[in-house]
Amino acid sequence: MTLQSNPETYVITFHVKTDQVDRFRSLLNPVLDAMRHEPTFVRAALHVDPERPNVFQLHETWTDRNDVLNVQLNRPYRQAWHAGLDDVLAKPRQIGIWTVVRAD
Repeated sequence: MTLQSNPETYVITFHVKTDQVDRFRSLLNPVLDAMRHEPTFVRAALHVDPERPNVFQLHETWTDRNDVLNVQLNRPYRQAWHAGLDDVLAKPRQIGIWTVVRAD
């Protein structure tokens, strides 16, 4: 496997239906717990907007985009998560890909 020179961070924003916040977290938590053991995983952080408790942002950092797209997204532990997204989200998630240019 060829690793990229800079890890990439996937910044994903979720607008969750107000009555589905607990379900959203219960679907996501097992994914976060499992992916931390993947060899190309670097780190993840889940944030919530302090003004809007149903808006979340997930930062996932990985060393290999090809692995993320072709292996990680298809892991069995992500099946329930992907299957439940349409039910819990108020609108489609927004996904951006970022690389570090400076870290202090």
